[in-house]
Amino acid sequence: MSEIIRVERTKNFTVMSNHHFKNKNLSLKAKGLLSLMLSLPDDWNYNMKGLATLSKDGIDSVRTAMKELENQGYVEKDRSRNEAGCYQGTVYTVREVPRGEENS
Repeated sequence: MSEIIRVERTKNFTVMSNHHFKNKNLSLKAKGLLSLMLSLPDDWNYNMKGLATLSKDGIDSVRTAMKELENQGYVEKDRSRNEAGCYQGTVYTVREVPRGEENS
């Protein structure tokens, strides 16, 4: 039997669904990225470069994990454009549970 040493959860902790941890279609990298994203403030800007600065993984590694999360429905991205049709940035919607599985 293994021993797990836990800390008292009175500050600096995150509560999230276990859904993505139990999803066998996600790599450990994607599970970790989603967990990290869910631990960030709601108004945090989820761009690839910013996420890459939060770990030793490079931007390409973050990009592949993000693509995995998109394919599984945990992340949706919307590329915003101005009135002239020029690219302004990407808005990410991060879900604890994929769209359509909220009540499962």
